[in-house]
Amino acid sequence: MLRPDYPITTERLILRPFTSADLDSLNSFQSRADVARYLYWGPRSRAESAAALAKRVHSSTLRDEGQLLAVAVELATTSQLIGDLNLEYLSSEHRCGEIGFVFHPDFHGQGYAAEAATELLRLGFEDLGLHRIIGRCDGRNTASASLMERLGMRKEAHLRENEIVKGEWTDELVFAMLEGEWKARK
Repeated sequence: MLRPDYPITTERLILRPFTSADLDSLNSFQSRADVARYLYWGPRSRAESAAALAKRVHSSTLRDEGQLLAVAVELATTSQLIGDLNLEYLSSEHRCGEIGFVFHPDFHGQGYAAEAATELLRLGFEDLGLHRIIGRCDGRNTASASLMERLGMRKEAHLRENEIVKGEWTDELVFAMLEGEWKARK
């Protein structure tokens, strides 16, 4: 089980559970076409963001495989919500998880996603005891692929025309890090 000791602070960020008060901030980037471009969902209406947020509000602890840990990322200096992280517990038997991240484009290129995702990897490996953490992205999403490489994750697969997303065949990239690789990078 993983029940993080919130809030989690990094050099510039605060990672915490989502609350219902996050709706406007979350929708400010979930509603953008450039954010949703490589995701399974399109730009979200306020009601769609509210439905997604309702699930995230109740996802601050991981108890069983198949569950998702949802973490809000805010700037420490302003308390502004700038990102959305998740860690899914894929298998207890194989000690495997998957990370994901979505950040407001106004905060891209400043290292915030790497700072937050590093902490998510730490939670997965050190607190949950995972052996392997993967990350997946659309093959065209060079920013996400570059982030996973900067985190020290290895590209393990390039699956050609793996899925139909929004009516078109898309490639999928799969990255991974093992527990031993996490320990070695510190």
